[in-house]
Amino acid sequence: MSTTHSSIPRKPLGKNGPLVSSIGLGCMGMSDFYGSADEAESLRTIHAALDAGINLLDTGDFYGMGHNEMLLRQVLKERRNEAFVCVKFGGLRAPDYSFIGLDTRPVAVKNFLAYSLKRLGVDHIDLYQPARVDPAVPIADTIGAMVEMKDKGYIRYLGLSEAGPDTIRKAHAVHPIAALQIEYSIVSRSIEERILPVVDELGISITAYGVLSRGLLSSTPVVPDRSKGDHRAFLPRFQPDNFKKNQLLVETLSAIAKRKRCSVAELAIAWVFARRPDIIPLVGARKVVQLEEALRATSVKVSPIDLAEIDQAVPPGSVAGDRYLAEQMAMLDSER
Repeated sequence: MSTTHSSIPRKPLGKNGPLVSSIGLGCMGMSDFYGSADEAESLRTIHAALDAGINLLDTGDFYGMGHNEMLLRQVLKERRNEAFVCVKFGGLRAPDYSFIGLDTRPVAVKNFLAYSLKRLGVDHIDLYQPARVDPAVPIADTIGAMVEMKDKGYIRYLGLSEAGPDTIRKAHAVHPIAALQIEYSIVSRSIEERILPVVDELGISITAYGVLSRGLLSSTPVVPDRSKGDHRAFLPRFQPDNFKKNQLLVETLSAIAKRKRCSVAELAIAWVFARRPDIIPLVGARKVVQLEEALRATSVKVSPIDLAEIDQAVPPGSVAGDRYLAEQMAMLDSER
């Protein structure tokens, strides 16, 4: 892996915001949801991302019940000034790893923040975001508590995650929102009609997760093993009938990728850049080799003709299955 920091372009996060890398590293899979990960390889991957000029590192305080933050701490103790750290909060977990609710009350905001600062070993978090919109708490109250913590120097920028248009407007009216984290990919395009116009209007950046639809958009089919803790085995798109249909879409993309001399994953990441150059894709690489593939995507050029061909091959809404289980979809303010 090259150690040049000039390889990844920078772009502002939000209107007049800080310059961050045009691609970010999503660290969730190093601690949770996709089965066991090699910690040493995870650390090598984070270091390699920083070496390549990726400074945006995305985590959540509930990823591995704090493990992901403690993993990042091992890198940040040496390289804090090279990283722009994004933390999501609010998810409640039980010892059996199940999700048991959401809490974004002002008192909870301060409590979660205190623990994140300690686990990460930092004196401030660059971008702080409620992981979901809590229907029991007015968004103005949550944002108000975040502003209070920002005024005290514990947070630099405020964000949202999976928020819908009305919530985005209400939050932004309290304090400027720098970024909205939300799923976006060739097969997950629900944000285009209602959400993108709002963030455009307000000058809010998008950090896009799920750009590979949790490994669905890859040259080697991902077959999740629930016995090894891979939570993708429960997701609708990976259920046998849906998976079979979705592989036909991937095969079509494979033909396009082959012609462009890139992998399906590279094509999927490059598609995001081509659709919306202001969107920052988060790649969930757990290994250096996966990171290298993602970095190659930055040099893949997707033309308007390519975009039209991809739209014809994989029209919006053609994927089989929702991106989450029904009860999880019901929690998404962005889908209401």
